[in-house]
Amino acid sequence: MLKQLNVRNYVLIDSLEVAFPEGLVIITGQTGAGKSILLGALSLLLGAKADASAVGEGGDNCVVEALFVLGPDDPARKVLEENDLDWNGGELLIRRVVARSGRSRAFVNDEPVTLPLLNALAPRLVDIHSQHQTLLLSDHQFQLSLLDRYAGNSDLLLQCSAAWSKLNALRRSLEELEGRIERMERERDYNEAQWKQLDAAALKDGELEELEAEQKTLANAEQIKELLGGSLALAGTAGEEGAGPLTVNLKEMERNMLKLSRFIPSAASLEERLSSCRIELEDILSEIESLDSAMDASPERLEAVEDRLSQLYSLMKKHAAGSIAEIVSLRDSLSESLADSSLLQQKRDSLREEINSAKDVYDGLCEKLHAAREKAAKPFAETVLSSLVYLELPSAVFSLRLDPAPCGASGSDSVTFLFSSSGKNPVDVARCASGGELSRIMLCLKDMMARYCSMPAMVFDEIDTGVSGSVADRMGSMICSMGSRMQVFAITHLPQVAAKGEAHYLVSKSTETGRMLSTIEKLSDEGRVMEIARMLSGSELTDAAIANARSLISKSRQNSPARK
Repeated sequence: MLKQLNVRNYVLIDSLEVAFPEGLVIITGQTGAGKSILLGALSLLLGAKADASAVGEGGDNCVVEALFVLGPDDPARKVLEENDLDWNGGELLIRRVVARSGRSRAFVNDEPVTLPLLNALAPRLVDIHSQHQTLLLSDHQFQLSLLDRYAGNSDLLLQCSAAWSKLNALRRSLEELEGRIERMERERDYNEAQWKQLDAAALKDGELEELEAEQKTLANAEQIKELLGGSLALAGTAGEEGAGPLTVNLKEMERNMLKLSRFIPSAASLEERLSSCRIELEDILSEIESLDSAMDASPERLEAVEDRLSQLYSLMKKHAAGSIAEIVSLRDSLSESLADSSLLQQKRDSLREEINSAKDVYDGLCEKLHAAREKAAKPFAETVLSSLVYLELPSAVFSLRLDPAPCGASGSDSVTFLFSSSGKNPVDVARCASGGELSRIMLCLKDMMARYCSMPAMVFDEIDTGVSGSVADRMGSMICSMGSRMQVFAITHLPQVAAKGEAHYLVSKSTETGRMLSTIEKLSDEGRVMEIARMLSGSELTDAAIANARSLISKSRQNSPARK
């Protein structure tokens, strides 16, 4: 139940702190006094969209805060526990702060929470019936939800929704997989031809650099041979007649330095240096001879190298590759792609089996839901019809028709409420009922849900629109009866409804310091008489209206909350 509501700087509400009791709470006030503003504050608290227009003139932000007292088995407890929020012994303090920029923050038991969490909590705390909610009677999904709540299908619906989500997820996966397979099949011949060409090329990483170096050598073979031979010739002679090879001369110089060292000791180091030069020269000449002997000036080999280079350059250009390594990577990727095609086909077959299995589970849940709905449809209609007769529609006919519907999260059924006030040819309730009849039907549905389901606190915002007289009195009795089982707020303009219950609050508007402000106060017994008398007679109170108001209140107190 809603125990306390605090509002600060919300639209025309400057500051408001009001406590509410259990049972039926009546809220009245003249048109434009601010009843809708109070309802808007409660809606904002429960997750409605916030904007800067909610902030009044008295500050930079507005604050709406409410204290709910819940039972240990209240459905809201599961939401709190799933989101790691403190249960706090069943006391739930919700606060919403809206800045003038339009940005808002929300808190549950002083812990920051998201707007989706507030939206998840809202239907478990307060059920608000607005003036135009009768339009929902034209919504077949809304009608189906009422039947499911009556039938106690909540667990089945959760299972069905999960099964539907899983089935759709598998179908999306299959669709994506089949798209990939289709693209691969479409490109398979082209990819296979490319792979065969690259595979036949027998590519090796680093081959291009080696071939380029070899091509450069072979293309200049004659000049290289000439340079190598000339170098060897220079090493074999000093260029003068009778002179020996360089190495022989160096050897002779070594001997001379060795002899000289007997006279000049420093000459010994010269002998060592000459020895090192000779050894290095012999090594260099050996390598030059090796290069010369290995040099193959074969035109055939040059042609083969250039052909291979041409092939490699062509492949690199075709595949926009900067190196042979990139082409090798492409070849391997094409190979994997061709192999993946068969693996994807196997995965597709497996996925199809999963879909068939998931579809069987979903279809089974749909059948269970359909059976439960069929079983509940007749007693549901009889319960509503009984209430309609009580609300002075003695010839009314009310029934439910179940039809097949496209599969969805709530199964494969569609329900239509059929109604006729005359008892003949019932048709879709949205097509035949007047405003007053729609109000009565909606109240009957809410009353039934309150009796047979675990419902949160209810707010009726002028559900009695379009009715008057004895019908209004009976609607008030029905609302009062609901208040004996749960907390009910009834915003009304009808004195017959306002006379029910014990707690009566008046919303009024006044001007303070140049500002128009709305306030709410709990009426005393005498204040309640005066307010109901005003509702009976208008702005000018008469003795007859006051007497009539006392009579209405007295009669209401004498009657039991249960309908007679």
